[in-house]
Amino acid sequence: MSFQRPQIFRPPSEARSYFLPLTRGCSNNSCTFCRYNNSQLQIRDVDEVKAEIDALDIYLKGGVRLPDIHPIVYEIAPYMSSKRVFLQDGDALVYPYDKLVNALEYLNGKFPGLERIAAYSTPQDLLRRSVDELKTLRDLKLDIVYVGPESGDDDVLKRVNKGVTRDEIVEATLKAKSAGIALSLTILLGLGGISGSKKHALETARLLTEIDPEYAGALTLTLVPGTPLYEDEREGKFELISPFQSLEELRTIIENSKLTNCFFSSMHASNYLSIRGMLPQEKDTMLKQLDQVLDKMDESLLRPEFMRGL
Repeated sequence: MSFQRPQIFRPPSEARSYFLPLTRGCSNNSCTFCRYNNSQLQIRDVDEVKAEIDALDIYLKGGVRLPDIHPIVYEIAPYMSSKRVFLQDGDALVYPYDKLVNALEYLNGKFPGLERIAAYSTPQDLLRRSVDELKTLRDLKLDIVYVGPESGDDDVLKRVNKGVTRDEIVEATLKAKSAGIALSLTILLGLGGISGSKKHALETARLLTEIDPEYAGALTLTLVPGTPLYEDEREGKFELISPFQSLEELRTIIENSKLTNCFFSSMHASNYLSIRGMLPQEKDTMLKQLDQVLDKMDESLLRPEFMRGL
């Protein structure tokens, strides 16, 4: 099967990056809540990756469009003005290591002014790499990886088929940190359901404390039709938390995380309330914002359902 270019699915902070696909889908396709559940991983040929880099270079230098190049390349070409590239798709670091190094060397050769390369990564991707291999990728300007632990609770991780334990998540992310790669971690409010809400929040705060990432973002669980967790909720096997319970989880995580210098955000569209700030510097301010809403329990203060999204 020829490589099918993936849809653009990226972190909010990569909105103005150029999107360069290395893979399609996700190697860890078993998570019960995820849009990539049961997806078919595709690995793009490195020569095809280089051909896109060549086409991008030619277009930016002279406005020439080459045949047989996907039109999206030319639509997003202006994003290269940001000097940032985001490697697609769900876990681009699963790309074979030698080919990944080859692709990044070629990219840097064509665009020596690049400031940053970023990618999603699973903990498994990081565990497969040595610190020296990760340092090589850092030297090639892989500056940040986005990792989704989702929870620090082993019971939750097992229930959603995450494929790793909390200790393995810590090991993987600290390996990236030791290589000089910045971390942006995603946690998922509500993933423990109603019965596991408190433990999920406390254990997630403990996980963040142990990893101490540069960035962390909270999303709120949104059930995706067709996923196993969506079916579990329909069959009464999983109870979705309420909007205000999601804010209670968020408060618990912020209050109990002991971080040294982390930008924490709940600005994603899935959340019912958007807050952001540096932890620990702005912890009291963020907790006060949450308490003001939780004390009133007024739904008009929350993002309405029709405005929430993935």
